[in-house]
Amino acid sequence: MIKSVFLDLDDTLLDFRKGERVALCGALVKMGIEPKTELIERYVAINLDCWHALERGEMTRDQVLVGRFERLFEEFGMESSAVEAQDIYEELLASEHDFLPGAQELLEEFRKSGKYKLYMATNGIPDVQWPRINATGIGDYYEKIFISDEIGYAKPSRAFFDACFERIDGFRKGEAIIVGDSLSSDILGGINAGIKTCHFRRDAVEYGEIKPDYTINNLSELIPLLDSIK
Repeated sequence: MIKSVFLDLDDTLLDFRKGERVALCGALVKMGIEPKTELIERYVAINLDCWHALERGEMTRDQVLVGRFERLFEEFGMESSAVEAQDIYEELLASEHDFLPGAQELLEEFRKSGKYKLYMATNGIPDVQWPRINATGIGDYYEKIFISDEIGYAKPSRAFFDACFERIDGFRKGEAIIVGDSLSSDILGGINAGIKTCHFRRDAVEYGEIKPDYTINNLSELIPLLDSIK
């Protein structure tokens, strides 16, 4: 039986993909750079690559934040400041908090159900995550909120989850599950931590070495799934 649910934030509840593009376009315009599609798409790819490197322990958070812009500007032969781009982008991203379809309804279902204790498990920067959490009011639905930069470790490291578990009274791994969109962060993290995993499969991905225990394609499927786990 599941009692503790670790729920990812970005691209599980909030539409980070949309917010990322809006914030990046705004940052580039402020710097006098035309936000061409090829520039935006290349940033998205570089950013994802950098965060995966962070998950593997190959980069630090600071290296990711500035390094992604350094790589972008270098590839496009631009002499713009990566530090300035990061500062503007972070400020704009903190105000982007659109819900994904079904996210608000899911949180209300959790509240009405009363069967599960909900915990947020997110990689990110507190200065970006907290304004979005506060603006949407979703913090009210959680028992505790765990942000990687505040914990001192990032998903998928076992250390991140161990630190979370230590902060929960009476926690039992056998009664816990993590739900998220990222195989490399959420699902691998849950596997590393020894808890059940549920992949929110937003894209038609094929499962390789990282296989979740459960899969949902819509957020409306989550609570019925949790109710079925014995």
